[in-house]
Amino acid sequence: MHRGRIWVGALLGVALVVVGQNFLSAQFGPPKTPSKLRSVPAETTAAKLKDPAWKAPRTAWGAPDLTGIWTSDDMRGIPATRPPAQKERESLTPEEFLRRAGGDEASRDRAVNQETVLRNEFGVRTFGYTSFVVEPPDGQMPALTPVGQAKQRAGAGVGTFGGGPFNDFSNFSLYDRCITRGIAGIFPVLYGNGLRIMQTPNEVIVSYEMIHDTRVIPLDGRPHVGGGIKQYMGDARGHWEGETLVVETTNFTDRVGAFNGPNSEKLKVTERFTRIDPQMIDYRIRVEDPLMYTAPFTIRYTITQQPNYQLYEYSCHEGNGAVGNALSGERAYEKAVAEAIAKGLPIPTRAPGGMEVYTGAPVEGREAVREFGTGK
Repeated sequence: MHRGRIWVGALLGVALVVVGQNFLSAQFGPPKTPSKLRSVPAETTAAKLKDPAWKAPRTAWGAPDLTGIWTSDDMRGIPATRPPAQKERESLTPEEFLRRAGGDEASRDRAVNQETVLRNEFGVRTFGYTSFVVEPPDGQMPALTPVGQAKQRAGAGVGTFGGGPFNDFSNFSLYDRCITRGIAGIFPVLYGNGLRIMQTPNEVIVSYEMIHDTRVIPLDGRPHVGGGIKQYMGDARGHWEGETLVVETTNFTDRVGAFNGPNSEKLKVTERFTRIDPQMIDYRIRVEDPLMYTAPFTIRYTITQQPNYQLYEYSCHEGNGAVGNALSGERAYEKAVAEAIAKGLPIPTRAPGGMEVYTGAPVEGREAVREFGTGK
């Protein structure tokens, strides 16, 4: 969280807005001339790229030092899956990059100087990645299996982004209920993209800003817990491979996965954290779930440090009213339906409204809200 703005919990439905399988980048209005920092692809400035012999600073016990406050805010201009015209490459052309950088500059300018706190989480760099997905090589998500397709259909419309009905807690997502976003807590969304990494000789601790999850990852070689124990965040075990922290996580429930989409208890996740610059960590997460997906896939982010970014308590309980308001709204809707039937009037519609801040849908008489665009 940037200095001077303390978030006190979750706004209704804020965060993981996905269109198809794409996170969509933000661009408000015409592009602006990029800042000096944003004028070149940030990945090309990494110390490790400039000098392959560069190594991360060390902890007192000699491990690569990952500690600090990091965010994925610099990733918000990148789509999850690769646009068709870019399928054969992981990097933008110079012309494509300048368009993205100009759009990112405009987005940050408007968010910082004109907008409300709701959308005020924008990084200061622009990366030239064509997509988050780097495996398969074409940057596309693998197809769902028939079981995965069925689960995706069953979960469609559940929660406060759906159309109801809202009768009890089972009609809401774990995110609506402020329980967890799972390992997906690193992924860039509207705000709250910070994380704190701490280290001891025997553990690495990762705390997410949004929904306040903390993972304690043992490094001492202990085996995973028994297969009968399932957890939302899974059971993580870490080890060092040279400069890279490798974290293997199993024992998930089938309630929350590692990326947008369904997951099963067969899910296995392998994360790789490599510090490539004083202010950059290359983060890759490989997802294997043979029950849900026809092939594994890998997502790549670069998490970075931002000026004056601080973490504050994410004081979130039941969406700070989202669950209670949705339940009471459902009862009001039922009453309105009963009254309409009694009077012989048309049944009121139940289409959700006021969600354009998240979806980007146009509103008559107002400037279009383009919280997310396509990185172009």
